[in-house]
Amino acid sequence: MSHNRLVRLVWGMADDNSMTDGPATHGSVTQRRELAALILAESERNGAGNGTRLPTERQLAVDLGVSRAAIRHAMTVLQAEGRVSREVGRGTFLRRPAVAGPGEAPVPDSAAASAGVPDAAAGLAESDDYAPADVMAVRRLFEPTAMSLVVAWATARDFAEMQRCLRGGERAADHDEFEVWDAALHRSIIAATRSPLLIRLYAEVERARHGRVWGDLKRRSASAARRDEYRRDHEEIVTALRLRDADRATAAMRAHLARVSGHLLGSG
Repeated sequence: MSHNRLVRLVWGMADDNSMTDGPATHGSVTQRRELAALILAESERNGAGNGTRLPTERQLAVDLGVSRAAIRHAMTVLQAEGRVSREVGRGTFLRRPAVAGPGEAPVPDSAAASAGVPDAAAGLAESDDYAPADVMAVRRLFEPTAMSLVVAWATARDFAEMQRCLRGGERAADHDEFEVWDAALHRSIIAATRSPLLIRLYAEVERARHGRVWGDLKRRSASAARRDEYRRDHEEIVTALRLRDADRATAAMRAHLARVSGHLLGSG
């Protein structure tokens, strides 16, 4: 079966040009994640391992029958999840997920942590979509209180991952790229609690962020000025965590989520 046909079967897109070079939005969040998974699967099928340089965006676009913009967004997902690294002037390379060091709890796989089980995000049907108000209510209940666990258990590797996500958010060229890094940062913070149950609970929040209702509302409320506000919030949260200041980190996360809620729902 050809790559093009496989892509269209995965997405049910035999007559849909939403991932080609038309004026569309480079596919839905679910489509971008499916394309990212397909790139990984095809690389592994071809024998690529850790450190292998991937084909160029142009070549991947030709091989998979999608636009270069779609490939670029899928690569952003993979980079945020720690599956690839981009090196200026050299290319994009496959990377294995982080492995815990001696005496550390296992580091959750980024893709699995974001969905609870592999490819769970792709299985989130529109009928299962969560209301954004419900998502924000739950986030405001448990993300701030999780900061004390991060302060207690986060390692140097955790802080390095948070810093990587902050820098990715700074470089994001548009709303969709910023959202990928935003999700990766919050995921890395929750992963640093070293609580398997909390990580799994947060995976359901991640599923909600892959839903169409959330994505459409977030996109309508987005602006460059608001992204800058979120970047400053993120910097404050991570700074407080690195200082092991639980009260400051809790207050910073609470203020950040109140800001997001206000922008999304008109509530503080």
